[in-house]
Amino acid sequence: MGEAMATTSASALRRDPTRRILGGVCAGIAERVDVDPLVIRVAFIAAAMAGGLGFVVYAVAWILMPAGAGEAAPRGGGPGSVEVALGVALLALSLLLAFRSLGIWFSDAIVWPLVLVAAGGALLWRQSTRQERAPRKERAATVSRTGLGVALVIAAGLVFLQATSSLTAARDVVLAVLVVVIVLGVIFAPWILRLVRSLSAERAERIRSQERAEMAAHLHDSVLQTLALVQRADDPKQVSALARRQERELRAWLSGRTDKAEGRLASALEDAAAEVEEAHRVEVDVVAVGDRELDERSDALVAAAREAMVNAAKFGGGSAVSVYAETQDGKTHVFVRDRGPGFDPAGVPEDRRGIRESIVGRMERHDGRASVTSSSDGTEVELMLG
Repeated sequence: MGEAMATTSASALRRDPTRRILGGVCAGIAERVDVDPLVIRVAFIAAAMAGGLGFVVYAVAWILMPAGAGEAAPRGGGPGSVEVALGVALLALSLLLAFRSLGIWFSDAIVWPLVLVAAGGALLWRQSTRQERAPRKERAATVSRTGLGVALVIAAGLVFLQATSSLTAARDVVLAVLVVVIVLGVIFAPWILRLVRSLSAERAERIRSQERAEMAAHLHDSVLQTLALVQRADDPKQVSALARRQERELRAWLSGRTDKAEGRLASALEDAAAEVEEAHRVEVDVVAVGDRELDERSDALVAAAREAMVNAAKFGGGSAVSVYAETQDGKTHVFVRDRGPGFDPAGVPEDRRGIRESIVGRMERHDGRASVTSSSDGTEVELMLG
């Protein structure tokens, strides 16, 4: 008994919203009799043209046939906009022809503009009710469908004006409006141009005033404060460190990096150099060409470079430390140089792990490479990360 009821329910005639053009009636009937929906749609259109019977039957079927499981399908998953517009146009045409067959007279000046308006309006309405955030690939198609809808509506108006012999009068009105617009444009163009230039000049002056105010505030908060500290400092190394820190900050500000670029290699190297310079009172210059995001491997590179800076500051005889970093094609090289007396890397005791573990070993553990070259003219540490 239950199986029979389930079979009857499954085989009941239902509308198919997933393949609908209007209400899914034709698609539901086609599914029930196992034919192509186009055959059923052509039959309904033919019946509609022959006395309007198809339109009446379709409306009654739409009311009486229950919807299938696809009724709750999300918006945008149904038929395309062009198909909907075509279906509405055909339905409007069949309805008007049915009325004509019943003796309700409509001339071609009414029939074809109404069909075009129905198609264009359906297309525009369909586009307006689709999801607002369409994927980027569908935006061009959306614009083209909207343009097609607008063109159909405009064509409907032109067809109506042409059929009623009013196109000439409409053209005269459009021409008169165009002439008035041109005349007013020529008259008021100098004042409009002067107003636009005045607004542009005012905006530029406001921007310059804001920039001057920002520069004055920055100079007061950084440069002038540093100069005041320099006046009170007695240690030459402290004065040099203050000047170097201010120089680094001013260079970053002039280059547009007013805020530290969080998560970037160049910024991390500058921070490490500033810490070493402040801790050891040694000048550390950083030049970075290119940049990359910080990750586990580049963090290890920064840590190794910092250890090399510390060694150069401690054992470089007080000479300035130069740091050069270059990132290109996914590879990063960092060079740390000093002009100290140098040393023999092979003669470093086993218990001293600064170079062996903090630099060379760290880089090898992160699929990088480190090499140390030292002579009486100074020491250079090269770090490479792919």
